[in-house]
Amino acid sequence: MTLRQAQDGPDPQGAAPAETARLDPVPGEWTRVSPKYVVVDLLGILISAVIFTVGAGLPWFFSQVPGLLALPIAVLFFHVLGAAFTPRRVRALGYLLREDDLVFRKGIMFLRVVAVPYGRMQLVDINRGPLARAFGLSELKLVTAAAASHITIPGLPEADAEQLRDKLVELAESRRAGL
Repeated sequence: MTLRQAQDGPDPQGAAPAETARLDPVPGEWTRVSPKYVVVDLLGILISAVIFTVGAGLPWFFSQVPGLLALPIAVLFFHVLGAAFTPRRVRALGYLLREDDLVFRKGIMFLRVVAVPYGRMQLVDINRGPLARAFGLSELKLVTAAAASHITIPGLPEADAEQLRDKLVELAESRRAGL
């Protein structure tokens, strides 16, 4: 079984669930963000690439020194590289609702897994930027007193984000810890 199959879930042709669970950071039924988020992220990278490449090209434009042309080329190269990894990076995003906490994972090479206990949640916020709103997506932000446990789940469909927010607020109220 490949790492990609393990992160994408069980193989429809019958891969053993035990193998998948062994490679998952936390076993369970992970919920992924919307596939439309790939397009939103790629459009964000495209806008950033245009702005920063033009900005990096201004010194060359005004001076015509050939060596300065390397700067906008390098900026464009790194944006293209980031865009190439975007679909895989978005597939790695996911969350898992467990009995006592919400677990969020992200990352390809450097996997980050954060568990936020429901009783420690102080704020559950929904943000909708212009690109995400055009695709019907939202971003759910969870804040606790600990700065390290702040997480943002991007690319959720609007209805799912609102439903998840309401559920998390309800769970947080019922399990308020030490406040």
